[in-house]
Amino acid sequence: MATLPNPLPKLAADPSGRSLGLALPPGRLIDTTDEGPWREPLLWHAERRTSPGNWAALGAPAARAGLLPVLLDVGGAQGGPAEWELMPGEVSYPGDHDADEVLAEFWEEYAADELGGDEGPPVRERAVEASGGPTTHDETVAPYGPQWPGLSPALPLTAAPDTRAAEVADSLAGDGSWLKEPRLALVPARRSADIPAAIGWSGPMNYEGDTARLCAVLRSWEDRFGIRVVALTFDQLVLSVAAPPTTMAQAEAIAAEHFAFCPDNITQGHHEALRAYAEKELLGERVWAFWWD
Repeated sequence: MATLPNPLPKLAADPSGRSLGLALPPGRLIDTTDEGPWREPLLWHAERRTSPGNWAALGAPAARAGLLPVLLDVGGAQGGPAEWELMPGEVSYPGDHDADEVLAEFWEEYAADELGGDEGPPVRERAVEASGGPTTHDETVAPYGPQWPGLSPALPLTAAPDTRAAEVADSLAGDGSWLKEPRLALVPARRSADIPAAIGWSGPMNYEGDTARLCAVLRSWEDRFGIRVVALTFDQLVLSVAAPPTTMAQAEAIAAEHFAFCPDNITQGHHEALRAYAEKELLGERVWAFWWD
């Protein structure tokens, strides 16, 4: 795998970013990992809270310099990214993994748990057995069964992905419900979906130790739903969505991917069944959020 040149070391000598064509506010470079300093900075983040408009103003020139924007929350109980136990040495390359295979592996493990180890073909509708009674498949993953139902088809964009990302970033900057103290950060990454792997983010550690496998799924969502990685906290991932589902069938198919990607969203969320999650959290929604216990 060929790695991209990291522009961040230039900011050590030029904090303003002028040498990269940027006009940066006061900020800091982060190279702290769970094993000590990394060989080069993993990210830069501003020292002051972000404001609406900051993402749009910095996003395009930063991308030309090889850096992609993301909001980082430094106001949580775990502090900022210097305290997050970043693990870049434990992460592979997202392009080495197949999204369908990753999700199938997760689905077959976690759906089986919900179904008590049931075997059989996928159940796409609640069937009626010969006895006239309902099937015993757990409502958590209905209308699906223990076998992976496959990837959802791509959906049409309702906005340009980068424009939608800026809109969501602005709403997070002023909202306060998801992020307590959001700071605009820049990460050297090939594409937005790679940002968690590029910094060695360990938020899903109790679920998946190699964040690049989850980033392979994010790459697929970039291609099919126009997502962008907009924000990270110690254990939460927030995405903007430029092609949200507009029908229940579309929402349920995507909800199956969300269950495989992050079962806690459903089993420990407000909606403990895939169908309810699809209706309340996905249908027409321009933000997807994930949290791993």
